[in-house]
Amino acid sequence: MDSFDVIIVGGGLAGLTAAIHLKLKNYNVAVFEARQYPHHKVCGEYVSNEVLPYMAFLGVLLPRTVQINKMLFSTVNGKTLKAQLPLGGFGISRYTFDNALYIRAIALGVFVIPENVTSVEFENDSFGVFTASGKKYTGKFVIGAYGKRGILDKELQREFIQKKSPWLGVKAHYKLDSFPDNLVAIHNFRGGYGGLSKTESGAVNFCYLVSYDSFKKEKDVDSFNQNVIAKNPYLNNFLDNAEMLFDQPLAIGQISFHKKKPVEEHILMCGDTAGLIHPLCGNGMAMAIHSAKMASESLDVFFRNGSVNRHQLESDYERQWRQMFSRRLWLGRQLQRALLNEKVSYMAMGIMAKSPYMVNMLIKNTHGQLIECE
Repeated sequence: MDSFDVIIVGGGLAGLTAAIHLKLKNYNVAVFEARQYPHHKVCGEYVSNEVLPYMAFLGVLLPRTVQINKMLFSTVNGKTLKAQLPLGGFGISRYTFDNALYIRAIALGVFVIPENVTSVEFENDSFGVFTASGKKYTGKFVIGAYGKRGILDKELQREFIQKKSPWLGVKAHYKLDSFPDNLVAIHNFRGGYGGLSKTESGAVNFCYLVSYDSFKKEKDVDSFNQNVIAKNPYLNNFLDNAEMLFDQPLAIGQISFHKKKPVEEHILMCGDTAGLIHPLCGNGMAMAIHSAKMASESLDVFFRNGSVNRHQLESDYERQWRQMFSRRLWLGRQLQRALLNEKVSYMAMGIMAKSPYMVNMLIKNTHGQLIECE
């Protein structure tokens, strides 16, 4: 087939979630994802429990996962702050989570096409989607769910892609049996911070975000770990005792936290393609899933209700997206700015350590409630 009700560019959490939701509503859906499943991605791999009812609604079978209800922060010099996570979450690798969604999508009859999309054109109230092999597909709607940045961002001349993106993400899995099952830890170091939490396999995921200015002073990841990351006593202890399970760490560059638009050239953007929350907030995966639900429901209303036009759909989706996520993204930017300023972070940790209420409010305002399903 080369004509669909909805074409989804990108087969990560947001793209596959939207595909499953729309297919359950009996729409003809195609997902374009060039990489074969399963595969690893640079990601914190902590998911808020807010997504669990929705996953059950979609019929997605997840393996037994590590339940996480405690959080630990530390500054460069080792000053710590501990907190309970009111709703809690679970640890699961993208290797496993994305694959579980893929299996469900295939079982429902979603077309997953292993090609890269190079351009999207909107004309006469429908889309033409062009791939690297030269093929053209058509769709009534297109959802952009291709991650933090992609070829289409340049094609669409999105505003954020014109700005410098001075962030690098690095991830690897480690073996360290003594790491607590129920803990997610965020540790600061010069120019960045890293998160530690266990995944469904028992491996500890260590994923960190660092500025290029800090990283480029060292010759490689090993040197950076030794000369920068290990200055934090908690991370030094981790690196001394853990055994890396990957042949080498995964890395992704040019990570942008600049504002993005949820709708571009009539394409509904979901997940990181619509807006990237700072990893220290620990809610990017849940936001991607929730945004896919919102886009799917908006499209379902359009198809079922003849009185809703494309402009109304796009306006309603953008309004819902901003209402749900804008405050979280803003707060994430403020938290990161504070954390990366050594003096400010030290003072803030001291204040928050004496105010559990303030800590709980920060967690509450960067996370959502249980995602309701109908």
